[in-house]
Amino acid sequence: MKIHYITGIAALLVVAVHIIMRLVMPFSMSLEYENVIANYQNIAYAVLLESILVLIAIHGFNGLRIILIEFRQNIAWENGVTVFTLVAMIALIAYGTRTIIVANGLGSSKE
Repeated sequence: MKIHYITGIAALLVVAVHIIMRLVMPFSMSLEYENVIANYQNIAYAVLLESILVLIAIHGFNGLRIILIEFRQNIAWENGVTVFTLVAMIALIAYGTRTIIVANGLGSSKE
């Protein structure tokens, strides 16, 4: 549960910083393609987005794991749920990280 509490508090902090940074420009302007790509190419902001992704994924999948473990109380079920949530969490983080990499032009060979 400590992991759940720590990631929840940390996620609140980084999401607050993200929201404050979004208030710098009007909302509709911040959603324009050029501004979104510029955000991904800003290394500090990309690190902030990656940390949000990782913290929310860990927090969310750990919460799902806790809920699913409450349905049954045996070792096989707990191990299966743990493996499933870890694999799903890693897949989600990998896909989100891929988005940041592609937005920076590092993942595509087109020129």
